[in-house]
Amino acid sequence: MLDRPTVTAPALDEPFRRGPAKPDLMTVEDAKALDVQTMADLFKDHINPGQFHFMKLLGFNKVKVESAEGMYYIDQNGRKILDFFGGFGSLAFGHNHPRILAARQRFQDEKRHEIAIAFLSQYAAALARNLAACSPGDLDMVVLGSSGSEAMEAAVKVAERASGRKNCKIVHAENSFHGKTKGVLSLTDSPLYQGEFKLVGNTYKVPFGDLEALTNAVRSDPDIGVVVLETVQGGGGIIGAPTAYWQGVRALCDKHNVLWVADEVQCGYGRTGRFYAFEHHGVVPDVTALAKSLGAGKAAVGAMIARRAVYMKAYGTPKTAMIHAQATFGGIGEACVTAIEGLNVLYDDDLIGNADAVGAHLLARLNEIKSRYPSIIKDVRGQGLMVGLEFHDFSRTLPLALRPMVAILDEKLKGSLSGFIGALLLRDYDVLVAFTEYNRNVIRLEPPMICGEEHVDQFCDALDALLARGIVSIVKDFVKSQMN
Repeated sequence: MLDRPTVTAPALDEPFRRGPAKPDLMTVEDAKALDVQTMADLFKDHINPGQFHFMKLLGFNKVKVESAEGMYYIDQNGRKILDFFGGFGSLAFGHNHPRILAARQRFQDEKRHEIAIAFLSQYAAALARNLAACSPGDLDMVVLGSSGSEAMEAAVKVAERASGRKNCKIVHAENSFHGKTKGVLSLTDSPLYQGEFKLVGNTYKVPFGDLEALTNAVRSDPDIGVVVLETVQGGGGIIGAPTAYWQGVRALCDKHNVLWVADEVQCGYGRTGRFYAFEHHGVVPDVTALAKSLGAGKAAVGAMIARRAVYMKAYGTPKTAMIHAQATFGGIGEACVTAIEGLNVLYDDDLIGNADAVGAHLLARLNEIKSRYPSIIKDVRGQGLMVGLEFHDFSRTLPLALRPMVAILDEKLKGSLSGFIGALLLRDYDVLVAFTEYNRNVIRLEPPMICGEEHVDQFCDALDALLARGIVSIVKDFVKSQMN
């Protein structure tokens, strides 16, 4: 006779369970009450211990954000931190814009539906219509998703299918960043991010902004059917290209029946002083993509917007319609409502015009500072509220006698000065800035588009005061900060 396992009956005061017992879970209130050290331990144990190393170097590990409003984070000590990072361009409206919060609250109070896969969604339909209204030319077919990578995957796929090439090849630029999912990772020019993953093989790389190189590539290979370019390279260090280049790209693609995909995930949504950055150049791509601020700082929303002819060629029949239909969370209700309200606020509050005007003030102030510290600041560039502040290699910032000895270490020291300055801006001046993926000597400035001249002056006054200490003092102060 087989032995049967002993089953212990639950005590009389225990609730009857059909499923497993509840594990030891933290509650929302538990999470809210975490102290900085516990947060750090959990991050290292369960998220990314390697990333924590860099957060510690910059002093970011000492901050617990308790709340955020407008242009500021508020930490555990009540300190207001001016946000010139802006979530890599994700916070056009700043933190917790009241109209965005109110729209989301109404949606929740009315118990509206979130997932509308079986049925039509009035919210997805309205958001798609609004994006078409904001887009020039015949960019009017929309696929909604949850991230920039997802939007760019949709953009590249629709262009490849519509290209007419059986063995379609895709051109991208040096120092490009289009996302980390495997399809667009193949178009992201980073050995670090690409790692040793097996990537898509139908790609061709050219220098960014080099029309001759692009022309030679397209003329020499009839299989090239798609060109994918960021209008402004964010990860590359806030790098743009002149109008002649973009008009040349448009003419070249038209001549050779090649489709142009403009990645506007970071530079779009009004950040440069136009809704799309390519609008500065009087051209319209065949496909584009938005994300970041499209979610108004409260939702994850991405969108591909294509010309109707391109979309219909790729997916325009009942047989092909479901090849790239929206995923489960593409067009989720509250996210769409958030994005709809965000687009209305963007225009009602003239945030695009504000980005243009305040961005000009930021560039003017930074160029003044550059003129005072030419041995430290190499370049100031950008448009609107997407600005790059590039520092010289470390050796160039030192006294002449020290330069030859340090120059041999410049490559290894790349990013150190921008890191020192970023860390001390946070520690001593309550200002948060960002960095770029490829050119580590660049500080990336993408403050919310609600930014005023007074916020620019607060940031620039802090930067000026910090640089006035001199490089040797900045290095000493940073080293001291690591000992605390």
